[in-house]
Amino acid sequence: MPSPTSDHPVTPSTPARPQPARDQAALDRLLAGLERFAPDDGPGHPRGGTADPTLVAVDATDRLLLDEAASALAATGPGEVVVIDDRFGALTLGAVVAHGLSGVRVHQDALMSETALDRNAQEASRGAFPGLDATFTHLPLGEDLLRGARVVVLQLPRSLAALRDVAEHVARYAAPDVLLLAGGRLKHMTPAMNDVLAESFTDVRASLARQKSRVLVARGPRPSVDLTYPVTAHLGELDLDVVAYGAAFAGASLDIGTRYLLGFLDQVSPGATDAVDLGCGTGILAVSFARSRPDALVVATDQSEAAVRSARATAEADGVGERVRVVRDDVGSSLADRSADVVLCNPPFHQGAALSTGVAHRMFAAAGRVLRPGGELWTVYNSHLRYRPALERAVGPTTQAGRGPKFTVTRSVAR
Repeated sequence: MPSPTSDHPVTPSTPARPQPARDQAALDRLLAGLERFAPDDGPGHPRGGTADPTLVAVDATDRLLLDEAASALAATGPGEVVVIDDRFGALTLGAVVAHGLSGVRVHQDALMSETALDRNAQEASRGAFPGLDATFTHLPLGEDLLRGARVVVLQLPRSLAALRDVAEHVARYAAPDVLLLAGGRLKHMTPAMNDVLAESFTDVRASLARQKSRVLVARGPRPSVDLTYPVTAHLGELDLDVVAYGAAFAGASLDIGTRYLLGFLDQVSPGATDAVDLGCGTGILAVSFARSRPDALVVATDQSEAAVRSARATAEADGVGERVRVVRDDVGSSLADRSADVVLCNPPFHQGAALSTGVAHRMFAAAGRVLRPGGELWTVYNSHLRYRPALERAVGPTTQAGRGPKFTVTRSVAR
């Protein structure tokens, strides 16, 4: 958050006078009806894609961003607004309903967020807001997303690399008078975020805090800024080049859990020819397996667009691009049942800022579905999480292959 000791001090902006939305009543009605779809509501889930009523789809940061952006949004024309990393649709749909916008361009790194936006838009279109689902378009981070944009509304990522990647793209491709509004929870904001924005903009200020949220406001893009990402690093211990875009987990480095699991690749079923890397990140596991098994085909999946782009580039850089197919999907949902001999998995134990084992359990269930009988799931996880009973239930008999000071590696055999 803003700090007077930062290299780029940020002065709180003058408190914005409340800007009435073009239709405040409609905005309130829309926001009240948005749902936060549970992360396991993927294709084939028993709930069939229903929302989880215990989770909140709109928080104080969403509302503060919409309020701080109100004047600027009201002055835009069709196609001049971009929304980045909207979590469940509050920013995109709220801006459209409040200000009658059209042609909004949206980028969401997480497929789960993209799906939630689409579902909320479809539900609203079937109700009080017909046609709402036709007011925005999904695009990857790049020139097509930002060309001519005059207002960019962003949910702050926790990663400084992800923020730098977005800021550089906005400065390079958006309109010269672009206004970037980046909001987040105070507990997740640091002075370094101000510094990163100041690398790409001449004027960075902060709103006053409200309900433990704040908005950083950036103007004056530096159009000559170079794009930092993707970056490429050579991992000497693996003799492997890794390529990473800004939002990819662990960047161009070797995650310590992945490093530990790599030490067991020579124990994986020697006859395996069809392998899956669930939650592939930058693709190090997938590429390493493909290089160790010249006859193997590997499918690497991740819900992060930055991860998918990174893994694809890593595979190409290491000469296995023809044998590593990278797909963006929700925990292997695009993969056929009983289609793999091996699944490799280094599951995350958090979702965004919150500690969570939910994604890991979904990955175990996906592995149990995708593996052929007798196929192997090799998993690495923090030892204190004690996943073995869950692996037994989801996949089959599970044995400990190794245990270090921090990590455990297990082998599960599919029933």
